[in-house]
Amino acid sequence: MKKPSKEAEKSSYTAKDIYVLEGLEPVRKRPGMYIGSTSVDGLHHLVWEVVDNSIDEAMAGYARHITVKLLPDNKVSVEDDGRGIPVEIHPQTKKSALETVLTTLHAGGKFGGGSYKVSGGLHGVGISVVNALSSWLRVEVRRDGTVYSQEYKQGVPTTKITKGGKSEHTGTTVVFTADGEIFPKIEFDSKRILERLREQAYLTKGIRISFIDERQPIPYYYSFRFDGGVKSFLDYLNEGEDKVVQNESFYTLREENGINVECALNYNQGIETKELSFANNIYTPEGGAHLTGLRSALTRTLNDYARANSYLKEKDENLTGDDVREGLTVVISVKLAEPQFEGQTKAKLGNTEARTVTEAVIGEELSKFMEMHPSDARNVLEKCLIAQKARKAAKAAKETILRKGALEGLTLPGKLADCQSKKAEDSELFIVEGDSAGGSAKQARDRRTQAILPLRGKILNVEKSHIDKMLVNKEIRALVIALGTAIANDFDISKIRYHKVILMTDADVDGAHIRTLLLTLFYRYFPQVIESGYLYIAQPPLYRVQVGKEVKYAYTDAEKETVLKTMKGNPNIQRYKGLGEMNPDQLWDTTMDHKTRLLKVVTVDDGKEADRLFDILMGGEVESRRHFIQLHAVSVKNLDI
Repeated sequence: MKKPSKEAEKSSYTAKDIYVLEGLEPVRKRPGMYIGSTSVDGLHHLVWEVVDNSIDEAMAGYARHITVKLLPDNKVSVEDDGRGIPVEIHPQTKKSALETVLTTLHAGGKFGGGSYKVSGGLHGVGISVVNALSSWLRVEVRRDGTVYSQEYKQGVPTTKITKGGKSEHTGTTVVFTADGEIFPKIEFDSKRILERLREQAYLTKGIRISFIDERQPIPYYYSFRFDGGVKSFLDYLNEGEDKVVQNESFYTLREENGINVECALNYNQGIETKELSFANNIYTPEGGAHLTGLRSALTRTLNDYARANSYLKEKDENLTGDDVREGLTVVISVKLAEPQFEGQTKAKLGNTEARTVTEAVIGEELSKFMEMHPSDARNVLEKCLIAQKARKAAKAAKETILRKGALEGLTLPGKLADCQSKKAEDSELFIVEGDSAGGSAKQARDRRTQAILPLRGKILNVEKSHIDKMLVNKEIRALVIALGTAIANDFDISKIRYHKVILMTDADVDGAHIRTLLLTLFYRYFPQVIESGYLYIAQPPLYRVQVGKEVKYAYTDAEKETVLKTMKGNPNIQRYKGLGEMNPDQLWDTTMDHKTRLLKVVTVDDGKEADRLFDILMGGEVESRRHFIQLHAVSVKNLDI
């Protein structure tokens, strides 16, 4: 037999090559498997895990107040007034129950079924993972009239459980410092945490959640309590909307076959649909069984009511799901004993019984609501019938355009100065305001990779328009055709012709307005372009400063002052109000040259908040927009009118 080579010996695979990681060692070895990543998302996941434990106590009816604090030195504190983690010796591990929970994966009161009827923490990885990824953690338990505490380092106890003073109250406090060996950047975002806590307060009716940021010179404090549950959530999401249901929004809270269903919905005069679904307080962005049940109940109930009350005649076709969801805002929250989540990110609920119960509950309660509120029912049905009519008109308009081959990219718009490259990853599309700036951009560009599409005037505000109106708008049609992706149900991101779509508008009020209209268009109808990281905003300079032959550009007033300090003599300062004022070489040097330009990539960190702000700023409700502007006017600097 031939002797194995040294290389073969090196690559041998035997029992000694199998590593057994004990305790919390696998968490530190592969943190991404437990918290998704070690980026800012994973860092904040530590906070969610600890808060989820306190929320579980609240859902079980034992906790009424949760306090989250951001402390100096990157410490986070989460305190609740629940029962407190047990401290007696655990029969299986022979350690205290407290240490078992803090140092053992999949240990806790949620797995036995007795302590928690409903738990959100089942989707997560538990406080043990937070402990493993913390350079320091201290837990304090108030239980049986006594205060107990213990400290850990990287998941390993550094002290025994010690008894402190007496306490008349119960509860648990966890304070931790994320480990710098695991997380490259430790910086907690108070806005992100606030939004999450507000959401949890809506979903846990009657609980008070407080937030204190003690990192500031003057600490600031927020406190949330919503006795209206998801109905309060709906009101928050509908701020600034022109509502169709003028009286009380539809709301139900009912338990059926051990599943608790809470739902609130209303319609507004806009065209977008906002559906937020939760299971055991866990956001399910991909929906699942509960959302499917809701949609089925909504479509069936509205069609039955429309037939029974002659809104639909015998020859009329039924309303579709799209028809009954146009302008809908709905929050659906279900709580069940053993949720089954699908996918790696747990973004979809899989329990079939959740669909059955949700469909039955919503169907019955919505039928009662419509019978009791006939005027609101009429308004909803009229809204749905308008949506049906618009859908048919949009289909006809789209078919007309498709027959001409426009959306298939066979006939590019005449105003588009396309680039020579046919590789999307190398190609850029500059959407430019006006013919003057378009002319400069066409002369300045690199023809190999840069395409220019000038738009005339302000495009249609799509927040207030149906798709049939969009498709007959020349400027929007030109943009849709240039992108090559088609639109709505025919949208295909793989067909996009440019991997950089750059909005290049003037640095004045009109330019900002046009940019906002374009952002609204992309957010509502091309969200995948934003999600793929293909949408950018150009940053043209505000000033050109020249002394003799030396020329420098400044992008802000502060930068201008810095530039002036470095340049001797009497400077010539030119203030650019429009891209058309720039010579092609200046536009190239400052805004289009890959080596020197500044681009802002457009991202959506919080889809729900972005959705709400677009409604306020671009929707039809004037009063909410006025209030928003008055509230934030003081923060606007260098307004150029």
